[in-house]
Amino acid sequence: MDERPHFKDNPLYLLLREGRVDEFNRRHQAGDALDMTHADFRHIDLRGIHADGIDFSHCYFHQADLRGVNFRKAKLDGASINGARISGCYFPEDVSASEITLSLLHGTRMRYGM
Repeated sequence: MDERPHFKDNPLYLLLREGRVDEFNRRHQAGDALDMTHADFRHIDLRGIHADGIDFSHCYFHQADLRGVNFRKAKLDGASINGARISGCYFPEDVSASEITLSLLHGTRMRYGM
């Protein structure tokens, strides 16, 4: 299986790519199935997304606009945020500040408990 981040054939993922965050939030909160692992979110504006319970493992958020997103109850293991706009973001407590900084500045994949 190819584990590189890629475009997904998933209606909720496509809503985010189209900038329809409010519709994504409505459908996610209604319980629509989603799989965001290994998704490519490069250059996408995700401000306002309700990320609770979403597994973003191994996603690319390079140059994405994540300002104000609350990832505290999301899974980000192996995700990369190189060059993303992250002011006002909350990250899971198990992801250290140094992991976030390395990912932001150098594109490393974030690891939990490091």
